[in-house]
Amino acid sequence: MKSPYEILEVAELASDSEIKQAYLQKVKLNPPDRDHEKFQQIHSAYETIKNATSRENYALFNCPEADFDALLDQAFIAARPSIINADIFDKLLQASIDAKTFQIGKPKETTA
Repeated sequence: MKSPYEILEVAELASDSEIKQAYLQKVKLNPPDRDHEKFQQIHSAYETIKNATSRENYALFNCPEADFDALLDQAFIAARPSIINADIFDKLLQASIDAKTFQIGKPKETTA
């Protein structure tokens, strides 16, 4: 989801007059009778950041949305699977666990 600054195409440090100018330009290009949804989006963005107080409120109370799909994709790319050859795979299949140790391969014979 785009931020109000992205919708109006202004910098986060833009002045009130710069934001109003960008808003008026966007409304001129997207009047409500042409594309009502786009106009509502532009108007809502302007209302959110139109003055210093509203920009402070936006900065304090806006929680950025996380793109969980992108985060998962990044996590799966970072966790690359290791390559296991047939010998290691065979040893893993023969692994056994006793009370104290994890053994790979055939369990060791213990002498008492």
